[in-house]
Amino acid sequence: MITISGSPFQISEIIGDYSENSVERQLLEQMSKSTETYRYDTLEQLKFELAMRREIVEAAKKLNRSGLKFAVFHKSECNPDYWERTSNGGFLLKSGVKPSDAIRDIFTNGRKYATECATAMVILYYKALLEVLPEEKFNSLFPSIYLMNWHKLDPLLREAGAPETVTDILLGDRGYFKNPEVDPKVSELQGENVIVLPDELYYGHGVGITSADRIIRMLNANRIEDATQSAYFIENSAARPDFKKLANASQEPASRPAILHWRPFPQPISG
Repeated sequence: MITISGSPFQISEIIGDYSENSVERQLLEQMSKSTETYRYDTLEQLKFELAMRREIVEAAKKLNRSGLKFAVFHKSECNPDYWERTSNGGFLLKSGVKPSDAIRDIFTNGRKYATECATAMVILYYKALLEVLPEEKFNSLFPSIYLMNWHKLDPLLREAGAPETVTDILLGDRGYFKNPEVDPKVSELQGENVIVLPDELYYGHGVGITSADRIIRMLNANRIEDATQSAYFIENSAARPDFKKLANASQEPASRPAILHWRPFPQPISG
């Protein structure tokens, strides 16, 4: 069920605005039939979430084509024209660089970058926001960006780092495949962060766009000797940005101060 200002919302009012099989239409149909109640204060909040989820899906497809490489933090790489690589393997936006230009560069010059799967998820959220928001608004909301998994997430994206129990897994959600008996020699394969895509597919940095079965087979091939427990997708858990908070921020005056200074950095990762 979907409610707006406490009243049930009939998706027939807007579903015609979206093409057949579009991400937005699939979301509206799933949410309206759910036992969960999806609550919005305004119709604009609902439309913002639909657009944001569509762009998360699109960003996943684009990042998959970008050439972005997989690397653990101590082997990460970035384009020094836009980012400063920090001692712990994160990427800090360089002074004087427009945030929008720096995010776009990852998608156009992906071969100059390498990072692990959690940071790739954060990059997707920024790209989706850049597509949904006017560029000037994006740059005013995110004047300083530090990319390193879920650490030091911008306050507007903080919820995206924390999975929660959910009734439905929706398109654009971040899910997780867990590998409980991972071989410690490849601890980075203890699991795979993924974006949920249409047609029962998932995007994971390093594995690309593929099915659940293939991701599970890959993780199972990297377990301890004599392992008995298969990798699996966590069915009732997903991480999502706070779409309502982002929608509200998109309507606020462009006066958010540049308060995000990511120093001192954590100690370097050894290995």
